[in-house]
Amino acid sequence: MATRKSDYSESSIRVLKGLEPVKQRPGMYTRTENPLHIIQEVIDNASDEALGGYCKHIEVTLNTDGSVSVEDDGRGIPVGLHPEEKVPTVEIVFTRLHAGGKFDKGSGGAYAFSGGLHGVGVSVTNALSSKLEITVWRKDDKGQGVHTLQFANGDVVQKLKSRAAGKDDKKGGTRVTAWPNPKYFDSPQIPLGELQRLLRSKAVLLPGVKVTLTHAKTGETQSWLYEQGLRGYLNEALSQSGGGNLLIPFFEGEQYATADADGFAEGEGAAWVVAWTEEGNVVRESYVNLIPTPAGGTHESGLREGLFGAVKSFVELHSLLPKGVKLLPEDVFARTSFVLSAKVLDPQFQGQIKEKLNSRDAVRLVAGYARGALELWLNQHVDYGRKLAELVIRQAQSRLKSAQKVEKRKSSGVAVLPGKLTDCESTDITRNEIFLVEGDSAGGSAKMGRDKEFQAILPLRGKVLNAWETERDRLFANNEIHDIAVAIGVDPHGKNDNPDLSNLRYGRICILSDADVDGSHIQVLLLTLFFKHFPKLIEHGHIHIARPPLYRVDAPARGKKPAQKIYALDSGELEAVEDKLRKDGVKDGAWNIARFKGLGEMSADQLWETTMNPDTRRLLPVALGELDMKASEQRFTMLMGKGEAAARRAWLEEHGNEVEADI
Repeated sequence: MATRKSDYSESSIRVLKGLEPVKQRPGMYTRTENPLHIIQEVIDNASDEALGGYCKHIEVTLNTDGSVSVEDDGRGIPVGLHPEEKVPTVEIVFTRLHAGGKFDKGSGGAYAFSGGLHGVGVSVTNALSSKLEITVWRKDDKGQGVHTLQFANGDVVQKLKSRAAGKDDKKGGTRVTAWPNPKYFDSPQIPLGELQRLLRSKAVLLPGVKVTLTHAKTGETQSWLYEQGLRGYLNEALSQSGGGNLLIPFFEGEQYATADADGFAEGEGAAWVVAWTEEGNVVRESYVNLIPTPAGGTHESGLREGLFGAVKSFVELHSLLPKGVKLLPEDVFARTSFVLSAKVLDPQFQGQIKEKLNSRDAVRLVAGYARGALELWLNQHVDYGRKLAELVIRQAQSRLKSAQKVEKRKSSGVAVLPGKLTDCESTDITRNEIFLVEGDSAGGSAKMGRDKEFQAILPLRGKVLNAWETERDRLFANNEIHDIAVAIGVDPHGKNDNPDLSNLRYGRICILSDADVDGSHIQVLLLTLFFKHFPKLIEHGHIHIARPPLYRVDAPARGKKPAQKIYALDSGELEAVEDKLRKDGVKDGAWNIARFKGLGEMSADQLWETTMNPDTRRLLPVALGELDMKASEQRFTMLMGKGEAAARRAWLEEHGNEVEADI
């Protein structure tokens, strides 16, 4: 039998330079369904100029040749030689990852508040465009000038050309025209509806700034200029979406930290407008430094926490809560519509496409400001407060009724729950979650750190059995698998079975193991168990993986930022954190790095904050991805089958150079 040799030598190791990483794996840096996001990066840059007060008009043009132009009347990107790199600064902005004005957060920095964080914004636009042209109108030492630069596939094809400005030229601004390369996108078409919503939201968040969209083919132009800001926008959005009548008037406000604020930088804060309706659709939109965050994040969690705290306080102060009813945040939030615009000095996003804010401080920031303002407002308008309290109490009573029905069904079961299970108080499976925790010491931290209202803990001793080739009737011979099955309330089943899920006790089943190789092994063993013997739990979205951090960075106070603890999931995130600290002016060695050897090393508070708190954790849902069921089974057989050593070896030889070793 012929064997295929794998040549693994010095030349096998590739070093990706410049924009190559983006071209190799564009999905890590942008959405690849269509080119909208790479155009949004350019629009965000123009918006940051407007946010700083330097731009009054942003124009986007859909050209007849498929290119898109974005033009502003801001200061213009600097064109002189960069003091360190000795290359025109505008060229660096479009060709270097992790370069840009957004990193300069110090006193007098170009952008105190900006959406850009990762420093890969418009360089990604350039990398994924077959052609890109830039025109900059800017005043420098030599007077007013017009500067042009051209790229093809991310490389400079026409170096920076400069000329003196004529009388008809603009005084300042930047125009970027990009031709997105269709080979990187599922569809080359930019979805017009999404682009219009994006531009309208920019106008809403930048009162007094005009935003224009022009269709060159038809000559049609749309413009947005909002003076009312968030309130007018939410009112319009509710009427368009079929939202019901307002229960009480809009609750709106804004608050930003002053120079002497404890724990926050000057200018950090939020503006919001909130509406409660008894019926119809709800509208929820949030932004961070003008960047839309459709997946929400910690600023939305802060608003939710603040609104809940204020309403709960009002209800208790006026003794409005019926006996036996306990309010939960979702009771207040269920009929809430809002537009939230947060300003965060140093935003941490989940992924490069910035759909979700991860900055943990944002919960406390928004919650504190929103709660104080709503408490004051409700107590100044007691009649409105009572109306809102009635709505919230009705929501709670409705939730309790549905939970009681579930409890009635479940109480008929005869299984005795495992003794090591620390159960939760709630019986509402839509809220309840169980953490399958590696080891007793980590289980102890998890028990102390959890929210006992809805979080249960089941510690697992040692490695779980590799259940891939175990017969179903032999599964319960293993104590750990027996306890897992009894705790979750579902019997083992096959992919073609229709198991009874009515006794399921937890809506989320979370695998919580160390962030190292051993922890990954336990994850694989548990995922093998669920895929083989509980496939319907994966199919219905009940299985999740908790992601504890591997590192903690203790950063000293810097500028406006107080000393803080920053957590990193892995060495890649750690590198990004260190890079960011350097950009913030912190000297190498001024920060301390702690590597968690395991969950047991974390205090209960740390485990809660990083891994278990629904507002700040990163929980990974498990689902079947690109592989179909048959291909997934073949992959599991190759990886977990006892007689598959040769196939595993061949696979490892083929893919071994892709691993990031944790040594």
